[in-house]
Amino acid sequence: MKLAIIGATGMVGTVLLKVLEERNFPINQLLPVASQRSLGRELVYKGKMYKIASMNEAISAKPDIAIFSAGGETSKEWAPKFAEVGTTVIDNSSAWRMDVTKKLVVPEINASCLTKEDKIIANPNCSTIQMVMALAPLHKKYKMKRVVVSTYQSVSGSGVHAVKQMENEQQGIKGTMAYHYPIHRNVIPHCDIFEANGYTKEEMKLAREPQKILDDRTFSVSATAVRVPTSAGHSESVNVEFLNDFDLSEVRSLLHNSPGITIQDNPDTNTYPMPIYSFGKDDVFVGRLRRDETQPNTLNMWIVSDNLRKGAATNAVQIAEYLLEKNLVKH
Repeated sequence: MKLAIIGATGMVGTVLLKVLEERNFPINQLLPVASQRSLGRELVYKGKMYKIASMNEAISAKPDIAIFSAGGETSKEWAPKFAEVGTTVIDNSSAWRMDVTKKLVVPEINASCLTKEDKIIANPNCSTIQMVMALAPLHKKYKMKRVVVSTYQSVSGSGVHAVKQMENEQQGIKGTMAYHYPIHRNVIPHCDIFEANGYTKEEMKLAREPQKILDDRTFSVSATAVRVPTSAGHSESVNVEFLNDFDLSEVRSLLHNSPGITIQDNPDTNTYPMPIYSFGKDDVFVGRLRRDETQPNTLNMWIVSDNLRKGAATNAVQIAEYLLEKNLVKH
């Protein structure tokens, strides 16, 4: 198994290597790729040193799988070149997610759609992944009509420069600004760029991606995405209206029995999901389950997940594991 990691020294790339090691993913040859300024540097994986390779060197090695975490423009330019040599690409950027010729995959939900012909596979947006993980089993049972979601997204979702901005502000240090405004002791209702309709790109990802993952356009999603001063872990307040009525105890049971979900829902003991619980974990945490008393068939829930793990790295590794298990890569 030859595995290339594109963007190996970035925030997601670093977590990818950690997840691969934790899950003991079978690798005979690791090809870490990073930007030009990182060429020749070395990184450690499982106690062994690996030299950072160039993109062309990695393509020449014809890896079985390449996991991309280096931004949309890099993916658009280079993913097809890897695919041309027979490599299966798993892409963490937004480049291919809404491309009608590419699959958008959360393994617990729709990995079965993958075939050997899928040479570029899209990893969904981090906020989308945690939301659909909780919604998928409920949609199957009660049929969603409308979802309203407000996100509380950590600065790590914006990359290392945003994390540095918050750390600088916490220490009273003036530095480079990743955001238009301070994030320390602040909340910014602006994730990604604004589109013509007044929604941000992040909000439209949350609106469009769940329909593609669930292969169902009969429900709609309205989103407001907000950046909050936490270092890791995204949180979401989700209000979902179903066509059919539900029983709360059955909702808890469905979620409890869904792979990759942990229920934290006991008001009597102040038990509910928070980013400090999700950090470094792969599960999606769900709690504050309660009826919306203003209209029928409507549920409120609170969803938290580590955006760098299940929201990015872990989901990509799970796709790679599925490809191996089902013999869908040239290896």
